[in-house]
Order: sequence, then C-alpha cells, then structure tokens
Amino acid sequence: MRPDDLQSLTLPGSVALRGELALVNVTTPDVAANTYRGGLWRVPLDGGGARQWTWGERDSAPRISPDGRWVAFLRGERGKPSQVHVMPADGGEPRKVTDFPLGAATPVWAPDSRRLAVVARIPEAGRYGTELADGEKPTPDAEAPRLIRRLDYRLDDIGFTTDRHPRLHVVDALDPRARPVELTDGTFWLGEPAWTPDGEWLVFSAERDLGAVETLHRDLYRLPAAGGEPELLVRSEGSADTPVPLADGGVLFFGTRFTGVHSVARNLGLWHAHGDRLRRLTDEETVDCERASGEPVVTGAGVLVAVRNRGAVELRRVPLDAEGAPLDRLDLLAGERAEVKSFAADGDRVVAVVSGPDTTGDVVLVGGDRLTDFGSAVPLHQVVELTGSASDGYPVHGWLVLPEGEGPHPVLLAVHGGPFMYHGWGFFDEAQVYAGAGYAVVLPNPRGSAGYGQAHGQAVIGAFGTVDVDDVLSVLDVALSRPDLDADRVGVMGGSYGGFMTSWLAAHHGGRFRAAWSERAVNAWDSFAGSSDIGWFFTDAYCGPGLEAQRAMSPLTYAEKITTPFMVVHSEHDWRCPLEQAQRMFVALRRNGVEAEMLVFPGEGHELTRSGKPRHRAQRFDAVLAWWARHLS
Repeated sequence: MRPDDLQSLTLPGSVALRGELALVNVTTPDVAANTYRGGLWRVPLDGGGARQWTWGERDSAPRISPDGRWVAFLRGERGKPSQVHVMPADGGEPRKVTDFPLGAATPVWAPDSRRLAVVARIPEAGRYGTELADGEKPTPDAEAPRLIRRLDYRLDDIGFTTDRHPRLHVVDALDPRARPVELTDGTFWLGEPAWTPDGEWLVFSAERDLGAVETLHRDLYRLPAAGGEPELLVRSEGSADTPVPLADGGVLFFGTRFTGVHSVARNLGLWHAHGDRLRRLTDEETVDCERASGEPVVTGAGVLVAVRNRGAVELRRVPLDAEGAPLDRLDLLAGERAEVKSFAADGDRVVAVVSGPDTTGDVVLVGGDRLTDFGSAVPLHQVVELTGSASDGYPVHGWLVLPEGEGPHPVLLAVHGGPFMYHGWGFFDEAQVYAGAGYAVVLPNPRGSAGYGQAHGQAVIGAFGTVDVDDVLSVLDVALSRPDLDADRVGVMGGSYGGFMTSWLAAHHGGRFRAAWSERAVNAWDSFAGSSDIGWFFTDAYCGPGLEAQRAMSPLTYAEKITTPFMVVHSEHDWRCPLEQAQRMFVALRRNGVEAEMLVFPGEGHELTRSGKPRHRAQRFDAVLAWWARHLS
C-alpha cells in the first residue's frame, strides 16, 4: 500500500439487518476534495453481490425499522453536519427529518416503526453560527466570553461542551410536517437512548446525579417518551452505558466497576439490572467488551457482544442467565484472528463487518459466506504474529508486517496509543503504507494494553516507563532475531501513549534507534493534568496526584539524555494531548542541540491519523516516509 492508495480504500462501517434487507455504509477518503464520501450498500444474503443503494455525498449509520418498511440513516451534504433522513425500505427518495444546527447522532427506531429518538447538540444562542435574539449571527471571534465553572468543559474533536450539551428528541419520522420534540433541556450530558419494548419510555445514560458535579460515574435514567422528568433507573458500580431494555422490565448495559477517578484500564463488562439487583454477566478479568463495534444484541440463543482478545475483536455470545462467565465459556461466532467492526442480528441470522490482516473489511453471514469484496481493492502485505518473553519472564505478544523482498529490511517499531488500546489482527493503514515503502513494522502490545486481561492493562498504573518498556523492547528483539531484518537500521515511532513511549525510549534506550517520530505525545504529566480535556482525572488515575511521581514518569524530565534525531508531530487543535506537550519537548531538544524538527497540522485534533482530513492524512504519510528515508536509508 502506498500513500496514494488512501483514496482507493473502501471501508465498510455500520451494518443493519431486517428480514432479507441487509445494509452497510461504505466510506472512501477523497483526497482531492479533502472529504470522506460514501453511501449505503444493499447486501444480498444469498451472496448475489452488493450494490450501492443511496447516492448521497456522505451517508452512514443505517437503521431499519422493526416492521422492515423504513430505513433511517445519517446524511451529510456539502460540508454541512449530518442530519437524519428516512426512506422506504423498497427504495425511493430520502426525506430529511431533522435540521439541527450542529447535526444529529444515530437515530433509534421506536417499536411502533414510526417514531425516532435522536440526540443532538443544541448550542447556546449566538454560538457556533446560530443567531442571537436580535437576529445577529456573531462570527466565532465575536462570540460572548464563556464562563467556565467545571473541569469537564471540553472534549477533543468536539470542542467546548457545556454551551452545547446533547439533548434528547423524538420525531414522527413518517409525518412530513412533524418537527423534533425536545425532551431534555441540555443541563446535563446524555447519550445512547433506547426504547422500552412497549414504546412508552426512553432509557439513556448520563452522568451520576445528572451531572450536578464533575464525575466519571455514569448511571441509567428513563423518561416518558411523551415528555416528563428523568428518573434514575440503574445506579451503576462505576459506569453504565449503551442500555438495552428487556420485555420483563430489566435492562442490559455495558459497564465497569470503579471508585472516584480510578476508571482507567477497566474491562468493560456486560451487565443486567432488574430492580435493585445488578449482575455482571461476564468475567471482569478475562472479558473486555468493545463498545465501538456495537451495542449488545439480544437473540434467542443469548446476547451478542464484541470482545477484545489478544489483538482480535471477536463476536461472542453470552447466555442471558450467565453470572461472571469467563471468556472461554462464551461461544465464538466470528472474528478469530480478525476484527469485528459492527454486527446485527434478526432472528437466527447474524451479519458482521469483519476486517483482517488482508482486508479492510467485508460483510459476512456469520456461520456462512463472505457477502462482499469491499476489502480487496488494495494489495496488502504479510502480517506475522510474534510471541516471546520479557526479561522477567512475562509473555509478550505483537505483530510484524513484512515488506516485499528478502531483506535485510530496515525496521520501524510502532507503539500504539491508549495505553489501554491495542494493535491487532484488523487492517491498519499505517503499517501497510510503511511496509509498502520497504520497512518491516513491529507492532507490540505491552503491559498496559487492552485485550489480555484487566491485570495486564493495569500493570502500568503508577509504573509508566518500567514493564511496558521491557515488553516493547522484548517484542522488538523477537522480531530482530529474524535474518531478514536489519538490527542496525531501526526507528521508533508512535502516537499519544505511543508518542510518550517514543520519547521515553529515545531518552533511555536511544542507542538502539537511528531516529524517532513522536506524535501527539504525552511528554509532561504535570502540565497535561491542567491542559488536557481528560487531564483532570487521567493523570491522577495513572500516575498518582504527586508532582514528584508525575515528573518521574514524564519523558520531558529526561530530555537532556536524548541525542537521537527527533521529529515532534502534533495537531494544532488537539485537546487530548495539547500542543504545549509538543512545544515543550521541541524547545528542550533544540536548546540541547538535538537534530529536532516539529510538524504541526492546522485544524486537526487528536484523531488526525484515523479520521483527520484526507489531505492532511496523505501529507502526513509523505512526511513520515521522507523522515525515514533520511534516517534509515
């Protein structure tokens, strides 16, 4: 894969299923237009070949009504935010049913196949392009000042939040004259609404006590679909999200168990609540559900959830009467050595979008055939699994992506972010581009990563720069034992926590690397605590509240030890790891005489490499390859 292939990628996303109708949204980056394009595709379950079904500029999130007659989805047009549209399931012209100034979230059908629940951020008057009472529409630099009284006042890739909290709405999707009816007033943050089976109530997640004070605890609430006051439904043991109400009055949800700010590196479990009784269906240590792949889906045989496991995202089935079921007791349906990106079920039939080392993703009929060939457009490089032991005997795991030819190949050690994330079996565009340019790419999952048990993830709490470093270097050594890799030409790179690790390795093990590429990094925990959108809790949770400990775990503290050529890369609007993290490291290195450069992308946030503007993503690839051509040739 080359940087130019970015615009050739076809990336299937959310899938929906009802009867014989299966729909999936497919996205392609358009570098020339600097946008993402894509429509909904219909996927015949008999393998007859997928065909494009809608032709908007950017259609996504298909949802089929319970009676199978209607499809709701999101459509973004001409740079405007996405709005809910509805069309007949047998084809026809879509009709827009929302017109929120900042766009809408994924719609949720009511059991009557008529009403939709929709969450939308509603801005204060005079902000984000809206009018004041007198009709004036201030430009961003002329808006009134914000008075901030909370620590959780902004979020990366969204911006300021307290002046545009999400609100819950209901709209009659089949009445062209209907307008959304607002059910909540924006005084608290809410998400993920779901209808009760009788259609009388909406259940949603929200901060404890409806956000009266800053908290990481989230509970479930309900309110009448016809309007009324929210009432507490489930008080969690830490967090509760993604509710799925049941016919008997119970509710399933994803949740974690923690106290205070200690929410990090916690396995996400499937829970059941009925009245005051809470039951965790899945084992806390071995089962870590992946919310990004979709909500729990109830079938006659059990509850379907996606689970993170040793770099895979697997579709597993959980018995509804389970209590603390470990991973090895959950039926594996799809995703072995692969990544389930989304899934849906209707009766006994289940479809999933599955990505693997050799495909960007395809729709499969679980237990049957692959139904599409979206993922075969770009040739991909071989991926090899790596296993070994760290110096203390702890098992280590990772992957090697190999370029063409016999070698010996120059090597890039690429560390993931998080740290409670993972490299895995799914398609990874960055590694494929680097392998396409002739580099062998090593992808470690050190202690601190997700998918290896909760204890594995929590091993770095209060211990950054210790066992995680040992694991990263151990996976690298396993790779370098191969004769087709060149141990004298090794570079290190990573973003976010991976940027932290890059900076740390350059300071403490710089002799092993020809150069470093540190991206959107955490370099100084003391300032991160006050400048990051999550810094007010994340720093204490991982490092502890003491400044001495925070500085001991900060790469910036050891900047004078770095002599390796060093590229500092950051996004101008990154609020997760703010730009000051890059600036402080860059200035320290330059003052120390290091060959250091800084590359700053305007208008981008923390997610540049995954969902940033296509042109910036292509320019970044060009810059990465130019840097390594200079230092690893």
